[in-house]
Amino acid sequence: MRLFLKLISYLFHPLFIPIAGTVTYFVVTPKYSPLELQSGNILPIFILTVIIPIISFLILKNLGVIRSIFLPDIRERTYPLIISILLLIMVLFKVIPNNYTAELYFFFVGLIAATAASLILVFLNFKISLHLMGMGSLLMFLISLSIHFEKNITIAISLCTLATGLVATSRLFLNAHGRAEVLVGFLIGAISQLLTLKFWL
Repeated sequence: MRLFLKLISYLFHPLFIPIAGTVTYFVVTPKYSPLELQSGNILPIFILTVIIPIISFLILKNLGVIRSIFLPDIRERTYPLIISILLLIMVLFKVIPNNYTAELYFFFVGLIAATAASLILVFLNFKISLHLMGMGSLLMFLISLSIHFEKNITIAISLCTLATGLVATSRLFLNAHGRAEVLVGFLIGAISQLLTLKFWL
């Protein structure tokens, strides 16, 4: 059971949320999306939000700034969160404008807001679950896409809800977070996406 829940923590790491949301958008959207548009967004977003953060993690680990990719110590979170915000801003201003899609643009606005909120909480000495922040963002984005495009993606939303529950269980079972940290993390992720809806829904 412990091994399964640890695997869940790796599979649904917040690192993968930006690319998951991007791919989900292109799968769900009924708009015509030529291959150039899809690759023009997916590839650079993958490099900026997955590859570069992994390289940054290895550098920070070698420097002794962080110990684990799960950032268990609140003091370890400052630099990774700042790097994450900078990379998300780069996506927002350098990648998406080249192949503009409003839905993706505001998805990343929400991610930046959620990450900035978690960074502020670090300075206030409160650690939230970044896993649940990511899952809350993705789940709310899925629901929003379903409403926006008037498309029935109940199965996808159900699976995402199930995954969110599994991730929450994993973080609690592994004693990575308390209930309040898990709940606040989810709410920050969901609300940050909810606040962007008036601009594109």
